[in-house]
Amino acid sequence: MKRSKEMNNDAVTAINVQNFHIQVQEEKLPYIIPNQLIFLQVEESSIQLETAMVAGILVQRIFRVLFFSHIVLIAILVICLTIRGLLSAHSHHFHPKKWYPPLLTATGCAGIVAFTWQWFTLCNPSRALRTAFWLSPLLTCAVGVLFLLIGSAAGLTIGVIAIVLALILSLYTCWVNPRFDYATKVLSIAAASPPAKTTTVVLNLSIITGTVYSCFLVSGIGGATAVGTVTDTLFILAILASLAWSTQVIRNTLQVTIARVKYLHYAYGVDMDLRIALRDTFKYSMGSVCISSVLVPIITVVHGSARAISLIAGGTDEFLFSCANCYAAVAATLVNYGNRWGLVQVGVYNKGFVQASMDTWEMLKKVGLEPIIDRDLTVSFCFLSGMAGGAICTLVGGAWTFAVHKSYATEVSIYAFLIGYFMCRIEMAWLQSCVSAYYIAYTENPQNSRLDPAILFRLEEFQRYGD
Repeated sequence: MKRSKEMNNDAVTAINVQNFHIQVQEEKLPYIIPNQLIFLQVEESSIQLETAMVAGILVQRIFRVLFFSHIVLIAILVICLTIRGLLSAHSHHFHPKKWYPPLLTATGCAGIVAFTWQWFTLCNPSRALRTAFWLSPLLTCAVGVLFLLIGSAAGLTIGVIAIVLALILSLYTCWVNPRFDYATKVLSIAAASPPAKTTTVVLNLSIITGTVYSCFLVSGIGGATAVGTVTDTLFILAILASLAWSTQVIRNTLQVTIARVKYLHYAYGVDMDLRIALRDTFKYSMGSVCISSVLVPIITVVHGSARAISLIAGGTDEFLFSCANCYAAVAATLVNYGNRWGLVQVGVYNKGFVQASMDTWEMLKKVGLEPIIDRDLTVSFCFLSGMAGGAICTLVGGAWTFAVHKSYATEVSIYAFLIGYFMCRIEMAWLQSCVSAYYIAYTENPQNSRLDPAILFRLEEFQRYGD
């Protein structure tokens, strides 16, 4: 009995000791496990961040390789098409002397218009803004009339669309007329410290490069037109896609470079040599530039169409209103991941384009600038400048072709418009980058004494009276 009592006491003691250890472990548990969890979470987030950075760098390299590879392939294609077209022109009843001179003249006209418009905008931004908004609808209407006179099936369709578009642009100009004063102030601020001489040289070289490259592509388009098979039509579409991407890359390269220089000037009062900024852009940021040249035009079209659909839908039809809201939500999400404002941080901080767009958009929303930039007329001004330039080139090339060989007039007019539009958009890169840098400098430091208070006044006005 005595022995059994001792065994029971030992068992009770063992159980108590075990309970004590369990209690001690339970008391220590809240102090040990959270630290381990925090450490694991930090380590996991750092791994995810590193993985995202590696993936971003890989995507940038892929796009950079794709762009320069496509330039080489398009150059080979254009040379082959040009040689084949010249050799087979007589057998396919193609008249190079009636096809090439009007389009090459329109291409040269695009360069001249770009130079002239750049000078006019630099000297008098207020008058340039109003001229673009009122002249673009008139020229677009004239282009529509030209296509109607050409009389082909495609020409009639494009002519009707151009006249309707001219009417829409006129109504849009009347609608945004109250915003002209603020837009003029912002453009005047951006043009008040004009680009240095080196910047002007770079802009002029960019326009010359774009003009020469466009003439080179025109020779390939003419060679494909001389034969005119279905495959040649696909070749022409590929050349036009290359023209769009290449000119967008030139424009965004200028935007990243000039935005960096202007941001440092606005934010810190530092004047950076543009040649160094351009070298850094070529060396570190071409991947982001190539990505943005694909994403920004697509997202801009989606966002603009979403705003137009929302205005048309209104609140009368519940189904149409819900569809418009859904489409607007998708467009807003896309803008968050790809917008032209991110190009400033691409140049200043060497970020990837998507990350720079997300960070920039978050900052803009944080300081309440989203409704202000959403109503900013800089993009509209640049777009209408491109429309006006394209329309002038169309009238030059299309009217000449209509006079000498009517059957070529439709296609020559289309090609002339595209070349003129893209060339004028290259020319407007410096102004758009200056405005973007001005807004981002304000976003990062609203108390910056180097900045004009125009944005602050506009914010107060919008909070009081709305649009």
